[in-house]
Amino acid sequence: MHRYTVRTGLREAGVILVALVFLVPLLALTNVAFTPQGRPADALTISWPLSTDNFVQAWSQGALGGALVNSAVVAVLSVVGVVVIAAMASYPLARSTRRWSRGTFFFFLAGLLIPSQLGLLPLYVTMRDAGLLGTLWAVVLINIGGQLPFSIFLYTTFLRELPVEYEEAAVLDGCGPVRTFVSVVFPLLRAVTGTIVVLNSVSVWNEFFTPLLYLSGSGQTTAPVAIYNFVGQYVAQWPLVFAALLITILPVLILYFLLQKYIIRGFAGGLKG
Repeated sequence: MHRYTVRTGLREAGVILVALVFLVPLLALTNVAFTPQGRPADALTISWPLSTDNFVQAWSQGALGGALVNSAVVAVLSVVGVVVIAAMASYPLARSTRRWSRGTFFFFLAGLLIPSQLGLLPLYVTMRDAGLLGTLWAVVLINIGGQLPFSIFLYTTFLRELPVEYEEAAVLDGCGPVRTFVSVVFPLLRAVTGTIVVLNSVSVWNEFFTPLLYLSGSGQTTAPVAIYNFVGQYVAQWPLVFAALLITILPVLILYFLLQKYIIRGFAGGLKG
């Protein structure tokens, strides 16, 4: 049994202090969002009584209902596409010992180093020629392409730690490569899949520039773009902005709390659970 020492107490105090520091922006965000309309908003002073008028006004003026639906559709389609493509691409990269496998793996990793702005113009022209401008599919395809390098990296490194005995047993039972991957390998990837789902969902949900560019003038919008409409050239409606932010972060927080254990297991590369 370990004794509770002064060093342990100092570490715990440090962790609590860091947690309190991170809670200050959340306190400011919540306080301004609940400040009654017509009253000056002080970020660090609680305004009593609290009011939900900012949430009602932000929901109606910002058309947050439709924006949240669009964000959810884009996030779900993007994440599903990333998981399917990245998992299937990573399996041969992790299992093949040929020279092309290593080269292809580093080719995908190059996507982490190349700025996305370099492909902005050709991608826009491609989407225009394909007739996808102003549709959610343009945003989905761009998101899938942008999230694949990191997802393939996680899947490949995780697969390399998996014992091949599972797949050998499946082959002896008469399973082909596709059946082996679907029935044996992919279920073992649930930890890293949870990590990829959460990280990509947060990234896609918070994406601002891509929907702003490809959905401009279409009447469709996503949550970050809808929130930006409350910020004008000369006046910013900060209580409405903060209220809208609280509304839009709830789905991501719920997803994170549901899958947080998989994030730790996915980065650790473990197979427990």
